[in-house]
Amino acid sequence: MAPRKNSRNQAKKEVKPMSVLNKNGVKAEAASASGGGGAKIFTWFIVLALLGVWSSVAVVWLDLVDYDSVMARAKEFRFNFSEVLQGKLSAYDADGDGDFDVEDAKVLLGVKKSPVSVVPNEGKDESSVEEPVEPVVEDVVKTLDETEKERHLPLSPTQAQKASEGESQDYGEAPAISDAVVQEAEEPEVEAGSFNGVQEEEVDESMDVESEIQDAVPLPPISEDFVPEDENNAIDTEGELVEEAQPQNTEAESVPEQELDSTVDLKEEPVVMEKKTLQEESEGNAEDKPEDKVKDKAKKKPKLLNKFEKTIKSEIDAAEKLRKKGKVEEAARAFDSLVQQYPQSPRCLYGKALAEDDLAEKMRSNEMLQKAISTYKEASELPNATPDLIKAALKKRAERQQFLGRMRGALATMEKLVQLFPEDMSLKNDLGVAHLLIGDNKGAKRVYEEVLALAPSDGFAKVHYGFILKSENKIAECIPFLRDGLESGDPGTDDGRFYFHLGDALQRLGDDTAYYWYERGHQRGHFASVWQRSLYNVDGLKAQPWWTPKETGYVDLVKTLERNWKTIRDEALSVMDKNTGLFHPEEENLTAKGIWSQVTLWQQGKKAGESCRSAPKTCSFLERYPEATGCKRGQIKFSVMQPGTHVWPHTGPTNCRLRIHLGLVIPKTGCKIRCTNETRTWEEGKVLIFDDSFEHEVWQDADSYRLIFIVDVWHPELTQYQRQTLSPI
Repeated sequence: MAPRKNSRNQAKKEVKPMSVLNKNGVKAEAASASGGGGAKIFTWFIVLALLGVWSSVAVVWLDLVDYDSVMARAKEFRFNFSEVLQGKLSAYDADGDGDFDVEDAKVLLGVKKSPVSVVPNEGKDESSVEEPVEPVVEDVVKTLDETEKERHLPLSPTQAQKASEGESQDYGEAPAISDAVVQEAEEPEVEAGSFNGVQEEEVDESMDVESEIQDAVPLPPISEDFVPEDENNAIDTEGELVEEAQPQNTEAESVPEQELDSTVDLKEEPVVMEKKTLQEESEGNAEDKPEDKVKDKAKKKPKLLNKFEKTIKSEIDAAEKLRKKGKVEEAARAFDSLVQQYPQSPRCLYGKALAEDDLAEKMRSNEMLQKAISTYKEASELPNATPDLIKAALKKRAERQQFLGRMRGALATMEKLVQLFPEDMSLKNDLGVAHLLIGDNKGAKRVYEEVLALAPSDGFAKVHYGFILKSENKIAECIPFLRDGLESGDPGTDDGRFYFHLGDALQRLGDDTAYYWYERGHQRGHFASVWQRSLYNVDGLKAQPWWTPKETGYVDLVKTLERNWKTIRDEALSVMDKNTGLFHPEEENLTAKGIWSQVTLWQQGKKAGESCRSAPKTCSFLERYPEATGCKRGQIKFSVMQPGTHVWPHTGPTNCRLRIHLGLVIPKTGCKIRCTNETRTWEEGKVLIFDDSFEHEVWQDADSYRLIFIVDVWHPELTQYQRQTLSPI
């Protein structure tokens, strides 16, 4: 009997798939389909990768994508994705600039030769190392030099003070500019925004910065190196505002949007930025009014092209496009070529000036900036220049003159602008600021009186006119102008210094509404609090009115002062005038009544040699304490106050220092000092320590003089770097 087949076992047997032939005649089994699919995916991945690489090469070769603009946009991210990506591609950095960009790709493709890398000296500070000038920049400089011979600007502030400006003498074509203004413009001036050097100055022993803050005026942001020519008349222009808003460019009144960006993005370079007028600086702080937005929309775009230039608009636009992309060397060459072709074209010459301005920023060159200043003037003087181009060119010229500290030259330029455009109130307002920048309060007052006669509701003119009245000690008269100007909300009015002076004026009249304006200034972000109203501050520092020696960390200094107080007292008495019982008399503008005088040993971290020779032991005690002698935002001085003296409530200019008072000759009764809402008295041989950025007030109602020794020290929470880099006050 034949055995039965097990159908169940038969079902379990694997069926061998049939071999099939693919297109290439290669056998493939169905069972290996999964493995073959993986190979196919890998193959296609390789193909796509190769296509991507060659597509990228093609994009770079044909310059289909503007990598410069892409990189610029990447830098706008809070987290710099550009740097993250370039960290991965640094191995392909072919041109030695530390990153991978379109220029590196061109080098790898052989389109551009690899430049010779320049390695800065490691011993130098980063801010002092100048960037190497690319060969293409040198070519542009040579080209510009061949077509135009200009007088070079000195490369150091010391040289600038010895040389005359020599620009304003060319203003003969300006209508009705007086010879006096031109003569002033030729005088040597300090280079406020010079790309090179640091301004040095001698210590003025009679200068009291504590009182100068009362005479401060809101002004354009000035380079920390700038020092007014006349310390007695000039307004306070030094210090750093906390979190100062980035000014919005209001040049749109004169220049279309595509022509506004006349400087290269220098956020990563330690270059002093261009100064703006106060009206421009505060544009972003003022609240936008609906009616103002309607007016802005209704404004017509300025006309910069004359009839002939419209026929070459495409050539001008091509050169301008290069400048807008940040290709300043190519833009300079393009505009220079246009100027050679069309020497009577104001727009071509104006474009050349903008390119030179950009090039000066990139090269950090005073000489190149001087060329731009001269070219702006030439463009404005060509016969076929449109009114809008004349205005734009002269405004840029004035701004760049101010940047270099050539305040009188800028004043002459603004005078010309006002004469050419007498109906433009904003130009008159800027002219008033130009007068204030050189300490000419009378000239500024005259300008603002003219503005208010024509435009009585102009808030910008009101606050500045109110300030000038206050500087003349016309306390009651200044209040309505300051108050109305602040309430107007006009651009340029929302500034802490105007709130400061309005409140101070009201306090001097015994009007408690002063604290309403202080509170409003605090709410607007200008003051740390109603009590602490200093304007030049560092964020995050511990803020309290009274301090103990232990809290300051300067215990050794305090012990030295208290241990040697009699020696310090004797030297102070030897310096005092025996007949009058005074030190050097000076105008304070802080005393409600009585007499308060002082003699300075250190000012802004600089030793006053003559005074220290009169008090050698006192100065020797202090030499060991850099927290005091190196305090660039303070003073060390003897202070004497006569009977019947009252010092107005006031605040110091900065929160970066603490003030130590050492009692030397203290009457038994009648002398007291209030800081915020706490009042204390002095003791002979003992110190009081307070933060003078808080409101404080002094009374001297004794029968004899009060003599103390004042020592300012850095706030203990400031780092060494901050102490070295903060600007003097």
